[in-house]
Amino acid sequence: MSLPDRGFDKRSDEEKNQRQYFGTEEDVAPGEHRVVADRLARKLSARQVQMIALGGTIGTGLFLGTGKSLATGGPASMLIGYFIVGCIIFVTMLSLGEMAAFMPIAGSFCTFAGRFVDESFGFALTWNYWFNDAVSTAADLVALQLVLQYWTDSSHFPGWALSLIVWVLLILANIITVKAYGELEYWLSLLKVITVIIFIILGIAVNCGGNTDHTYIGGKNWALGDAPFVGGIGGFASVFVSAAFAYGGTESIAITAGETQNPTKNLPRVVKNVFWRILLFYILGVLIIGLNVPYDYEGLSDGVSATSPFTIVFAMAGSNVAGSFINAVIMTAVVSAGNHALFAGTRLLYTLAMAGQAPRFFGILNRNKVPWVAVLSTSAISGLCFGASFIGAGTLWTWLQQLVGVSNQLSWIAIGIASLRFRAGLAAQGKTHLLPFKNWTYPWGPWCSVILNSFLVLVQGWSCFSPMFSGVDFVSYYIELPIMLVMIVAWKLIKRTHWVKLEEMDLETDVYVVRPEDIAKEQERKGLKGKLHRVLEWVL
Repeated sequence: MSLPDRGFDKRSDEEKNQRQYFGTEEDVAPGEHRVVADRLARKLSARQVQMIALGGTIGTGLFLGTGKSLATGGPASMLIGYFIVGCIIFVTMLSLGEMAAFMPIAGSFCTFAGRFVDESFGFALTWNYWFNDAVSTAADLVALQLVLQYWTDSSHFPGWALSLIVWVLLILANIITVKAYGELEYWLSLLKVITVIIFIILGIAVNCGGNTDHTYIGGKNWALGDAPFVGGIGGFASVFVSAAFAYGGTESIAITAGETQNPTKNLPRVVKNVFWRILLFYILGVLIIGLNVPYDYEGLSDGVSATSPFTIVFAMAGSNVAGSFINAVIMTAVVSAGNHALFAGTRLLYTLAMAGQAPRFFGILNRNKVPWVAVLSTSAISGLCFGASFIGAGTLWTWLQQLVGVSNQLSWIAIGIASLRFRAGLAAQGKTHLLPFKNWTYPWGPWCSVILNSFLVLVQGWSCFSPMFSGVDFVSYYIELPIMLVMIVAWKLIKRTHWVKLEEMDLETDVYVVRPEDIAKEQERKGLKGKLHRVLEWVL
């Protein structure tokens, strides 16, 4: 976006081009807020944003990860674990929604951590979450290889070839325009939502006798062998990292804030509405899985699509094409999750460049205001997926799942800390009344998120110590803790950063100012046509 002529712009053409492509700070007219990070095109509609929130969550964690949770923890541990993590996500999203509606920027909670807590904290968190998204994309490309094994082995069609094809498609969808990303994610997510609804209905029918054996299953699998709690405290604890991986991505909906229309209204709606649908899908889905699938089902913990709990339940219904159908849906779910992770990681690398915490060229935008260099750089990390050819796709996917799960939990802790500091800063500066959306769980909600997630991060790796120590699992569970600490300390020492004082907290830069077109759209929502549109938005 070129600088408007205010009669004092004497800069050279080169400087103006740098302002256009790198998004450097604009001159501020009287009465305007300073803009630093809010420079991406706002082309994501409320319809797309709601589906992106669902698409970032309903993915490989639910379709594939629940098999591992059931095998290692049993049906009761899985249900309780997913419920607890779901509650944590609830209070975390309310805290994040409050901050994002006030300051809707692509860096989201990573930027908030730097502005409201300490720059070194934001630096470490942003790089950690960028790596999280890059590895998530890799994990999804690995999962594609697992899905493919249901139809053919590597001797007929190599898994890496499928990963390569999808990898290129994801890059193209993310580099052209944000509209292409949003529309692709919308339809892929809608397919997943419909599939989960069908699965829940079908699962109830299977449990009540509509299966190939024509027998009532009920709660028999909860009394089988060591069920409902399998593996003792270690099995129970291990479920949480799988649940964190499955729910991960919910918080990244706030990263779309920088490209969302009228974020002060749309983001609160998304946060409040989408969560309940996610919780409904996950809790009901996990319950159906635990009732219908025995924890000792052969190969359940291998991460192979042929033994995905969803595939098993569909096959129990007796349809010859059920397995292929759900496998195809799992494949679209994997593509959707990878698409979302690549989008989020790209925006974070762009944020790092804007903050001077990454090389400047990562902030270059194309004519559609897409950070194309960041897209290519983030997607390059997903080349990890080709390592599956050497160590096995199932093993690699499990390692990546654990890494991403822990990274998600560290992000939720950071959101809670940033929320507490944000509200304290608003109170100190007398600006609490300016919030367009208030978190009704403050202050106990953010505190619960910080304390519970910290506890889970420490204990969920129990299984790597018992019955015998596993060095590889230990690294995947705990390696991110020292890395985060080293990054915080290093940046603090190098840049001499300090804990942000409440009175000095920047609560002006990038604050969203409602535009005339936003007001016009809100007026449209109040009429009969608008009410019908809202109903369709909620359903779809």
